[in-house]
Amino acid sequence: MPRPVRHVTETARLLSATNLHERISRRAPPGELKVLADTVDEMLDRIQQLVNAQQRFAANAAHELRTPLALQRAAAEIGLAGNPDARRVARIRTKLIETSEHQGHLIEGLLLLAASEQGMRRQEPVDLHEVAHAVVLAAGPEAADHDVTPHLDLRPLRTTGDPVLLERLAHNLVRNAIRHNHPGGSVTVRTGAGCLEVSNTGPVIPTRTVPLLFEPFRRIEERRHAPGEGVGLGLSIVAAIARVHSVTAEATANPEGRGLTIRGRFAADEPPDAESLR
Repeated sequence: MPRPVRHVTETARLLSATNLHERISRRAPPGELKVLADTVDEMLDRIQQLVNAQQRFAANAAHELRTPLALQRAAAEIGLAGNPDARRVARIRTKLIETSEHQGHLIEGLLLLAASEQGMRRQEPVDLHEVAHAVVLAAGPEAADHDVTPHLDLRPLRTTGDPVLLERLAHNLVRNAIRHNHPGGSVTVRTGAGCLEVSNTGPVIPTRTVPLLFEPFRRIEERRHAPGEGVGLGLSIVAAIARVHSVTAEATANPEGRGLTIRGRFAADEPPDAESLR
């Protein structure tokens, strides 16, 4: 009688990161032992998915950190080889500074992502419509540089959470919508009815690609290493902040494939009025 239980116990004890793919896979008539074995297998499926995701993240992070280091070394070894003139030295110096700034943004993003995954450090009432308004105002110069026009439709939206993380969530959404846009485009920010929505008129996004944008280092376009280019962590940070606030974050490609709309559905502290978002 105890043999099936011993089999489950021994299988669980022998599992490690190297053989996490193994399963109990007990074939038996329906019963408590069958339910137990299937439940353990389902738990192992979830653990393996998390381990695989962490391994991909570590590999991608290492690649992202290694690339600017290689650029810096090449600039120093090749660009400054021999007896370079003042113009070349100035150009290489500018390149090294840009690469260093990119590394700084990447490290800041990784630290923020880690902090977001750890959960909220404090909880207090937050007026998201005021946060969104301040974020859009602060992003005005960048929007002007990209020839993107912001539009606001802000109705009262109050929730409870970490104000710093929620400000970063709104900041990343607005900044992402500005950067992944086209000259003459627009960004629309709406709040109300328990929803923060940011929509833009950016490039065509295949429907199958949309769910992947919340993964770290996912980009709509190929990386160009251009000044001001993001590091591919913006929406993954949004997803992490949403999780710790029990917020549902969802993205959809806009009609006719132009741009993206991202919504965060909050548990509002106050019932929305009739004029709020639908």
